[in-house]
Amino acid sequence: MNTELLIKYIEGDATDSEKVSVTNWLDADPENMKEYLALRKLHDITIWQTPPTAKSEQETTSKDSRRSRKTIFSEVMKYAAIMVVAIIVSRYVFPELNSTDKVAMQSLYVPAGQRAEIKLEDGTKVWLNANTTLTFPNQFSGKTREVSINGEGYFEVVTNKLKPFIVKTDKYNIKVWGTKFNVMAYSGNEKFETALLEGSVEVLKPGGSKGTLIQPNQRIFQEKEELTVAPITDLNHQLWKEGIISFQDESFTDLVNKLQLYFDMKIEVKNDKILTYQCTGKFRTKDGVEHILKVLQLRNKFSYTIDEKTNTITIE
Repeated sequence: MNTELLIKYIEGDATDSEKVSVTNWLDADPENMKEYLALRKLHDITIWQTPPTAKSEQETTSKDSRRSRKTIFSEVMKYAAIMVVAIIVSRYVFPELNSTDKVAMQSLYVPAGQRAEIKLEDGTKVWLNANTTLTFPNQFSGKTREVSINGEGYFEVVTNKLKPFIVKTDKYNIKVWGTKFNVMAYSGNEKFETALLEGSVEVLKPGGSKGTLIQPNQRIFQEKEELTVAPITDLNHQLWKEGIISFQDESFTDLVNKLQLYFDMKIEVKNDKILTYQCTGKFRTKDGVEHILKVLQLRNKFSYTIDEKTNTITIE
């Protein structure tokens, strides 16, 4: 497969026909998927940045930022394959700097339609979903291990009873010692949820000293300004870190909200009847939002149009 086409696909610039071509190539041979994942991990290294917070700033810098990333990525691709392997197997946060360098904060932003995996200085693994920013230090030097997330992430935290791990969001903080959990906390979105797979976590308000503990296979979410604890209803939701979006008896409204977050598109629903639909299914992120809508049309009666100029989907 042509490397330039794969780069376009990774950057989200591929046309519909090119997307189909890449998807068919990926499905043809497991070795093709390995090649693609290696290339994408290399690309992830080139997108270390904090996205602009102000909309006006984002509009003026997004083109330059993307062009800059592409330039860096193209230059990196000029090196031999052995260098690519060396970069991929090395950690994103270089441990050899920890003993001599001062603590420095870094941010990793994952664009719409993509995912990233990172290993922190203490060995903790983090998977980041689309439109997510993780901010973390190059070393954990204090009494706690603190990171901040805006978006969705899956954490496998290394146990350290003397130094708890704290995930900060704009709504609540999550305090853990060693555990596996998923957190969804996009700023500007009312939804906050933490789902625990292993261990135990405590969810507390910023500045608070005591919060709410949850046990494995429980989730805690915000509902009418209050936190509610309930069983995990969809264990397949965490498959997003493998590139699969799962919906289990979700309302069409919730489905639309997630698609807007994951694909960075505005979706307008002009038929109130559609909002009563319950949706169940699994979809590959790489197939795109339009593929998901076409599959949903098989069981639900609706039509849609796409305005590429405004990046808006209208469902009727």
